[in-house]
Amino acid sequence: MPKATLHLVCGKIGAGKSTRCARLAAEPETLLVSEDHWMAHLYPGELNDLADYVRLSARLRAVMTSHIVDVLKTGLSVVLDFPANTPGQRTWMRELIDASGAAHQLHLLEVPDAVCKARLHARNASGEHPFETSDEQFDLFTARFAPPTADEGFEVIPHPYDEAGR
Repeated sequence: MPKATLHLVCGKIGAGKSTRCARLAAEPETLLVSEDHWMAHLYPGELNDLADYVRLSARLRAVMTSHIVDVLKTGLSVVLDFPANTPGQRTWMRELIDASGAAHQLHLLEVPDAVCKARLHARNASGEHPFETSDEQFDLFTARFAPPTADEGFEVIPHPYDEAGR
């Protein structure tokens, strides 16, 4: 049986993390686990600011940990559509890798802030995303963004932005 892979994504709001995750999850024997989906359904109306996000995402990670590890141990790959944007978030993801013995790939989406904001405005206008994010919230979350460093030990797959929007 091939070894399961845990796919992780790192990128600012609007960088295309969920789009990348959907592509990865289209592979055979791969399960998508989306933070936005779970947060929208478990905590409707409770996610209003950064403090809410930190508190509620910690609760979600706590309940999902053993489930994700168990899925990976069965040999099924997991695409984790949770941001790997801070060292703290990646510490949890490293725990998943270590507990499951799975392989991993951390996809780093390198998209300029202006492009992310333009995508965010379009996403907000569409009404198709479970959460709307203001420019102020984008700036607040972006201030916490820290790309992975070599000493964190992740296999980083860079996805540089090109003018075609890929």
